[in-house]
Amino acid sequence: MTSSPIHAGTGGRSVRALRYAYRVPMLLWHVFVHLPLVLLSMVPLIGTRTLRSGERIDHRMIRWWQGGLMRVFGFRMRRIGTPLPGATLFVANHVSWVDIVALHSQRMMGFVAKREIAGWPVVGWLAARGETIFHQRGSQESLGGVLQEMLARLRAGRPVAVFPEGRTRGGTHVGPFHARIFLAAVEANVAVQPVALRYGVDGAAQTIVAFHDGESFFANFLRLLGEAPRQADVIFLEPILPGEGDGRRRIADVSRERIVAALGAAG
Repeated sequence: MTSSPIHAGTGGRSVRALRYAYRVPMLLWHVFVHLPLVLLSMVPLIGTRTLRSGERIDHRMIRWWQGGLMRVFGFRMRRIGTPLPGATLFVANHVSWVDIVALHSQRMMGFVAKREIAGWPVVGWLAARGETIFHQRGSQESLGGVLQEMLARLRAGRPVAVFPEGRTRGGTHVGPFHARIFLAAVEANVAVQPVALRYGVDGAAQTIVAFHDGESFFANFLRLLGEAPRQADVIFLEPILPGEGDGRRRIADVSRERIVAALGAAG
């Protein structure tokens, strides 16, 4: 006997309500109990110390917290490939705000992100303390300052991450990569490592995780909190080493090609 659409819808709402019932307390615990531990780790006398792996304590704690946030939302993280150490420009496809959390859970890196993120609850607050470089979209003056800060960090041996599409696109495709953002890597003479972010088996949940038309951050946050558990892949691809790329436009194109191929999606 098959369920009627009404019963199926009711059942779906019941399952979603059940997920909220246990995930909301998990989220509150993660924010009010685990987050203070992360803040404590940022105290200079503690945070700048290094573990046996060579990773700083504060960086490790930020990765731990971000990985925990992904688990709260039901994501089972899977890392494929190895992130490069040291000064690297990481470039990834952009699906949702979740992208920053997913990447941070695997590798500490300073992001270039739109300034609006700084005002987002929890995520924006932590992003500001996670070495994020905020950019005012549409402002050439802001972009110039961002490029200078990226260059300074890369020359200092620190990794930087960007979303070269410039914005999210509903999860249906990977947009063109803006070449100018790659200038910092070219001038700093560092490697560029493309990273493919894939949600669901074979990327089946890209459009679910992405912002829907007219959906605010808060609405997307709440919706994803009630979604079914699913896999999230962070795929570190073959890097483009200094001297291998023929200018920033070619590096941008090769990066996009490798990400699209890893996602198994049409351009």
